Amino acid sequence: MVVEDSMKATSAEDLSNSIANQNPRGRGGDEDEELEEGEIVGDDDLDSSNLSASLVHQPHPLEHSWTFWFDNPSAKSKQATWGASIRPIYTFSTVEEFWSVYNNIHHPSKLAMRADLYCFKHKIEPKWEDPVCANGGKWTVNFPRGKSDNGWLYTLLAMIGEQFDCGDEICGAVVNVRSGQDKISIWTKNASNEAAQASIGKQWKEFLDYNESIGFIFHDDAKKFDRHAKNKYMV
Repeated sequence: MVVEDSMKATSAEDLSNSIANQNPRGRGGDEDEELEEGEIVGDDDLDSSNLSASLVHQPHPLEHSWTFWFDNPSAKSKQATWGASIRPIYTFSTVEEFWSVYNNIHHPSKLAMRADLYCFKHKIEPKWEDPVCANGGKWTVNFPRGKSDNGWLYTLLAMIGEQFDCGDEICGAVVNVRSGQDKISIWTKNASNEAAQASIGKQWKEFLDYNESIGFIFHDDAKKFDRHAKNKYMV
């Protein structure tokens, strides 16, 4: 697949650069490159510039469709149950659609306190009760308040670009904006699969160039013990 080939990377910087040319805000210079001599043979009146433009604008499909969700902090105090205020924003299935949405929504540093922004595989709701998430857990990385924008972007690119060896285990990711810090978490399906969870955690740290230890919490423990839930795995 085009996206898989174009997004292979071993570091956060390489990962970002591998897809940056698809970002309308990240282009520089001429958008259409000239075709090499002899590459296309046709009639003398063939409009090679139009052909090149049409090739540039071919969509680049992703392996999975993904949905952005948002939990409005102003609605949380009014909700009857947890998760009732979470709303889907947009579902995208190509690189171009991703950048179109990403470039037109607030990044974590611009979100209000207590806001939650999610990006999950299509048809998986970012809730413990979702059947796909029910037996899972999450890895979490902490950032100083307002300093998680790059970490959030690199996490999204790694997920939608299928950079994780155990990517089928991933449900999605969330950034939580809280007082004094931002938290980014990756949710997974099968918390008891320690080998898969360790693989995801280690690769995520590599993509983010994150050197501190991170922990994995089972959703079941989070439901039982809330903030007092303890990490089951560390990498």
